[in-house]
Amino acid sequence: MPGTSNPHHLPSVDRCLREIGPLDIPRPTALAIVRRVLDALRKGEARHDGAVDPIAQIRAEIDALSGRKIQPVINATGIIVHTNLGRAPLGPAVAGALSRIATEYCTVEYDLASGQRASRAAYLEHNLAVLCGAAAATVVNNCAAALVLLVRHFASCETKNQVVISRGELIQIGGGFRIPDILQAGGAILREIGTTNVTTLDDYRRAIDPRTAMVLKVHHSNFYQEGFVQSPCASDIAAVARQAGVVFVEDLGSGATFDSRTLGGGEYEPIPADALAGGAHLVCFSGDKLLGGPQAGIIAGCAEHIAALKSEPLFRALRCDKLALAALEATVDATLAGRTEDIPIRAMMSASIEMLHSRATAALEALKAAGVPAAIVESEAQVGGGSLPRTVLKSVAIELCPGPGCSADELAQALRRGAAPVVACILQGRVRMDLRTIFHAQDAQWVKAVIAAAGACNR
Repeated sequence: MPGTSNPHHLPSVDRCLREIGPLDIPRPTALAIVRRVLDALRKGEARHDGAVDPIAQIRAEIDALSGRKIQPVINATGIIVHTNLGRAPLGPAVAGALSRIATEYCTVEYDLASGQRASRAAYLEHNLAVLCGAAAATVVNNCAAALVLLVRHFASCETKNQVVISRGELIQIGGGFRIPDILQAGGAILREIGTTNVTTLDDYRRAIDPRTAMVLKVHHSNFYQEGFVQSPCASDIAAVARQAGVVFVEDLGSGATFDSRTLGGGEYEPIPADALAGGAHLVCFSGDKLLGGPQAGIIAGCAEHIAALKSEPLFRALRCDKLALAALEATVDATLAGRTEDIPIRAMMSASIEMLHSRATAALEALKAAGVPAAIVESEAQVGGGSLPRTVLKSVAIELCPGPGCSADELAQALRRGAAPVVACILQGRVRMDLRTIFHAQDAQWVKAVIAAAGACNR
């Protein structure tokens, strides 16, 4: 309670630093926490009446801050493209490229042949264009940035600044970001057409006028509509826009480069090459979803428009650094070469039930030998990342039944706090770990983590 602290009984800063023990954060960071806690105690803003040890408070704050570091975890949630866990993990080929580029100088803007400054990402842009069946392509730091750049370029003129978009496509994406907010941040005035569930081709025709700068179609990505729903196909919208001399852009969201219906859900995710062949002037999509690469916003389509976008002053503020470019290069190369085994999310999506069962059986034997109650259960994995919301991937999981005096929440927390953090799900009072999102190479590691967490939780 405020006012109960006695500044004369507080330890010194030096004593606190000695007594908190080994640190895994920089000493100046710890020093700032020590001073902040002691200052709060002196001012009576935090409790200090003998019941709470100031050293313990400082350790708790240090542990809390240290826990916010970006660190690797074992994803046992069954969500493949997990936004909170870094979306698409990158494979060994990408890791090798990043290691080389990160630790040495590189030709990010240098031409070895001429010895002169060169265009950034020329090789990557060429291969992105090939991948998308486009005349040209470029990349910025995420898909929201791609939309802002597109709107800033096409819809920033005072007399030609309207973006025509269906009300059914004014979606909200992860983290509370809304498409209307993103478009307005780029300087556009929205011309909303149709209703939530029905938009017709005539709605587009009537909306286009001399003030129209762009027609935009946004893929729903993270939700779907059923029942009385109607919307014209993209190729018909493209024909209307082209006839009116207006740029037509498709935001594809996930950017699949394969037929998503082969996953078994029958759900189609738009492919950039198909959208461009259907008449879109430009498409944009994410690099870290179904493409399986790093965070990036890819724009592909008309060469003239791509060149104009790259000349925008805003483009420099949105461009990717050498690490993102190197990671995307390796991902696109693997995709073009058909090496899907080098792209982890593709390997996870295609893993057979037989293989998952085999791994689960081996894990179960190890857990039972250690005295950890567990069982193999059927599970359902998801693609995640706002992609293919109706597609369910049959999977296999290990379920843990907490022992006496230990709840599922406590066991899940113990797993997260282990030396190798495991992020699992709780279902009907049990902790479930889906093997589809756990790398095969992590099996021994996560089993060891489970044994340790179960032991700690049941003490």
